[in-house]
Amino acid sequence: MYMVQDVLVSDELFERRFVCNLSACKGACCWEGDWGAPLETEELHILDAVFDALRPFLNPEGRAVLESKGRYAWFEEPKDYGTPLLEDGRCAYLTLEEGIAQCAIEKAWEAGAIDFRKPVSCHLYPVRVRRNRKAGFEALNFDEWDICSPACRLGEELKVPVFRFVREALIRKYGADFYEELEAAYHQHLNGEK
Repeated sequence: MYMVQDVLVSDELFERRFVCNLSACKGACCWEGDWGAPLETEELHILDAVFDALRPFLNPEGRAVLESKGRYAWFEEPKDYGTPLLEDGRCAYLTLEEGIAQCAIEKAWEAGAIDFRKPVSCHLYPVRVRRNRKAGFEALNFDEWDICSPACRLGEELKVPVFRFVREALIRKYGADFYEELEAAYHQHLNGEK
């Protein structure tokens, strides 16, 4: 483990390889699992604010759930807010294009309809942020899931460490200085330094 600023970083972010392979998994992380994508507190307000602009990008079933149940849901097991789910477990913000899961939020962002790309937890995936609110720190961990096996294989082929795959998302969440320090920690790791 490495401490970068106030964030504990798992060695797996340096040691494991990952490049998302949508042609193989079809975006299964958007419809598998027991609860929705984790949401930051400020993202709850953002989802409420951008909802009207999102409507044209949502599929009818997702739109109906978001209109009736809200833009986010409380999940008891992780004790956190996440994206609402449809009855079959799919994220309510999921749309399908040629059988591959797409995020309606990101589609709206790409079209210039909103300035919010998508929840940062989705952008960071397969990295998960674990918070210890009492101690006041966060930890970044690699979330190993069998549906991502094709992404791990592609990452191995291309030799892309997990932290570099999520570079843009890490900078979005923590800033460029954090990412530069993370790169330095990676080089220390390669040299066997802690």
